[in-house]
Amino acid sequence: MEPWPLMAWGLILTTITGWIKVVQSRDFTEKDIIFLHPSTTPYPGGFKCFTCEEADDNYECNRWAPDIYCPRESRYCSSHHKMSWDGSTVLVSKSCASLDDCLQTGCSETDHEGNRVCTACCEGNICNMALPLNETDAIFATTSPLNTSIRPALPLRLLLSSPLISFVFHRLN
Repeated sequence: MEPWPLMAWGLILTTITGWIKVVQSRDFTEKDIIFLHPSTTPYPGGFKCFTCEEADDNYECNRWAPDIYCPRESRYCSSHHKMSWDGSTVLVSKSCASLDDCLQTGCSETDHEGNRVCTACCEGNICNMALPLNETDAIFATTSPLNTSIRPALPLRLLLSSPLISFVFHRLN
């Protein structure tokens, strides 16, 4: 048998397998976002947040959010979710935020139009994917302590005032 029929069959099978594609449904997931956002940053500790102004819903906000790094003075991501009396979304706004912007998280009382706004902040790269829906979600979530000052060590005399530590210390000496 000559080699050209084998090559022809190989080319035909390659073409056919190229036509057959496996169709999988894809949801907009955190894994997709991390893949789309490279890990290199313009400055140390740089990060991105979903950003939008008065989007119709969360999907539209996240889908069309510009792919830019937050300014250096920002450390957090913020989400504002305006809902009607029945819980349906009226507007979504997301942005980079400073500490001062994030100190007022939570949900507002219902206004005269029957709308309510829930605000949440988080720390981390693109951490504001989900929306705050109620008081449980409308929080300030950080991965590092807000107070970075170092607590002074206790003086030795205070440590020795504990009966157990005093007993161990005197046994060793």
